[in-house]
Amino acid sequence: MKNNIYIYILIMAAVIYLIRLLPLTLIRKKITNKTLRSFLFYVPYVTLVVMTFPAIIEATDSYISGILALIAGGVAAYFGVSLFGVAVCSCAVVFVTELILRLIG
Repeated sequence: MKNNIYIYILIMAAVIYLIRLLPLTLIRKKITNKTLRSFLFYVPYVTLVVMTFPAIIEATDSYISGILALIAGGVAAYFGVSLFGVAVCSCAVVFVTELILRLIG
């Protein structure tokens, strides 16, 4: 019974089930607290940023190109460029930055 994978899977399934079940059973009425509603509204966005941000920085050969691509993508998104346009802009910045860094070093 030392490393029984079925026990691990059972515990994982129980934890996931409880995380999804408890809010449904404990919160029956509409949430009217503005702070809590605001918090729950932004949770998916924060989770996405926390998972994506390190990958953006570490996906390139150098941190500089990842940071510049992140900045360029943020600026493009701020000015209303489409998602495809933001991706193309970020990829172009990474390509040019990596090219310049290889020529320099």
